[in-house]
Amino acid sequence: MIRMGFVMRVHAGKHAEYRRRHDELWPEMDAMLKEHGVRSYTIWLDAARNLLFAQVEAESRERWDAIPATPVCRRWWAYMKDIMDTNPDASPVSEPLAEVFHLEAESAESHWGSDHP
Repeated sequence: MIRMGFVMRVHAGKHAEYRRRHDELWPEMDAMLKEHGVRSYTIWLDAARNLLFAQVEAESRERWDAIPATPVCRRWWAYMKDIMDTNPDASPVSEPLAEVFHLEAESAESHWGSDHP
């Protein structure tokens, strides 16, 4: 399992449209991500800076790296390029982030006991 974080930019005034498009994620895009081992994919918006922060958990780097070659990914990029900063191939401009801390607990109770607030 790998975990990655990266930032992208959405155009000012396009925040609601970005959210709408992801709320209506194509079923074939959802299926392709799962077929490529994506277990979790979360995107947050920093509206003041038009900044998107994404975190992905996937089975392997190799499976994640194969996603851009899929036709559905290419169509998604073309669909999103009018509202995001993109590269010449329509892929989103994406800057990887270095993980500096991670905490994962089975449950809060197992670590703090039942009397912890």
